[in-house]
Amino acid sequence: MPQFRRLPTRSVLAILVSAAFAGCAIQPQALSPDERQAALKAGRTEMFQQQEPVQGPITLDEAMARAIKYNLDHRVKLMEEVVSQRQLNLSRTDLLPKLALSAGYSGRDNELASSSRSVISGNQSLEPSTSSDKEHRNGDLSLSWNVLDFGVSYYGAHQQADRVQVAEERRRKVLHLLMQQTRQAWWQAAGAQLLEARIDPVLKLARQALDDSRQVEVEKLRSPLEALTYQRQLLDIVRQLEAVRDELAQAKPRLASIMNLPPGEPFSVAVGGALATPKVSLPVADMEEAAMLRRPELVEAQYNERIGLLETRKALARLLPGLELSVGQHYDSNSYLSNHRWGDVGLRVSWNLFNVLNAGTIRGVAQSQLELARQQRLALSMAVLTQVHVARLDYLGRLKQYQLTDDLNKVEQRILQYTRNAATANSQGKMEEIRASASAMMSELRLYQTYGALQGAYGQLVATLGLDPLPESVPSHDLKALGESVRASEANWTKTINPGGGA
Repeated sequence: MPQFRRLPTRSVLAILVSAAFAGCAIQPQALSPDERQAALKAGRTEMFQQQEPVQGPITLDEAMARAIKYNLDHRVKLMEEVVSQRQLNLSRTDLLPKLALSAGYSGRDNELASSSRSVISGNQSLEPSTSSDKEHRNGDLSLSWNVLDFGVSYYGAHQQADRVQVAEERRRKVLHLLMQQTRQAWWQAAGAQLLEARIDPVLKLARQALDDSRQVEVEKLRSPLEALTYQRQLLDIVRQLEAVRDELAQAKPRLASIMNLPPGEPFSVAVGGALATPKVSLPVADMEEAAMLRRPELVEAQYNERIGLLETRKALARLLPGLELSVGQHYDSNSYLSNHRWGDVGLRVSWNLFNVLNAGTIRGVAQSQLELARQQRLALSMAVLTQVHVARLDYLGRLKQYQLTDDLNKVEQRILQYTRNAATANSQGKMEEIRASASAMMSELRLYQTYGALQGAYGQLVATLGLDPLPESVPSHDLKALGESVRASEANWTKTINPGGGA
């Protein structure tokens, strides 16, 4: 047997002390500007990578498909769902027996020897002897299974399975909100695209008239008060038009953010056809029933209630005694042993008596958590019912506003036409034409704004009823397939929300 050299105790202690001081010497370290710059560059690249490029004008279906596939908030919820599923996979392993494998080596610089002393005479009865090598190796492979831990893990795995469903419902909620925002932002961008090319000519005409009026004032062709009043009217028109242009400039960036397009990337929306008003004829009672069945928040609350019920059962399972079965195989290279390999089996019962003494408290806490989940579900149900009525009234109000704005816009456009004809015939001044042009343009802007708000209210009503923008199964996740799925899903729940199919 090889001779074991004595370990340098001082060296070992020095190493341990140095390691301890090294651990204590760790201090907060801020990120350097270069590190932040590198992280920023990598983050910007990662945000927009692997996205299908924009090819042609973006339809509403494509905008929704891009939001579903690329929106970062939706991606976060998807990853939360994946993490929850993987946690479920881990919780399933807790149901399995514990299989432990260990191996070791031990060595001494002298013999592990001992002697015996008589308890009667107090004299040494044996000379020092040893039954262990100075160096030996050992290994163990043991399998153990605790019935109590299995029961607790069984309920825990079921709870995690319900948490996977909770993550799915939270993703649905984000998706509903995302579709509502996409619908409203797309229509606002459509209105901005139609008007942005028409506002500059009116602004140019107003500024030219303003310069002419200032020249008239300088040359004193009109009274100062009349010239200044004219200029004030023109400046007010210019101010309104500039405010309109600023508001229009914000519409596309908002839509680009929802679709996760890089800021500043040019794109256009596919605008065409009449502004059809969405129809809703579903009775209020049916709306309430649909919302109570489909709303993600209520479904999540039901899962949370079931998780609370399982927590009660898990608390009761912890009160039971634990029964542990074990089987093992062992090896030791000690030359003094007659058997270097052996197997064993064991049975052990344990019971935490303090849990028994606190059984009432443990059951009370679990029952209170379950009752809390039930009360939260009831409160949420009341909130959902209220939201159904509020969303319906908001839709009806937006519909009336849009119809009135549409009528007003038609009148403004006719006034503009008559004013232009009169200005051409030189029967009216340039001011009336500018004022009519600006008024007609702002009227058309309000028309698209109210129509976008109507679409937003319609989307809110759809989300309030819990109607999903996608069917349960999607054949593919490319933009074209997602757009077709969105269109098919909308056609299905349109029949639900407007069963009569009439106006």
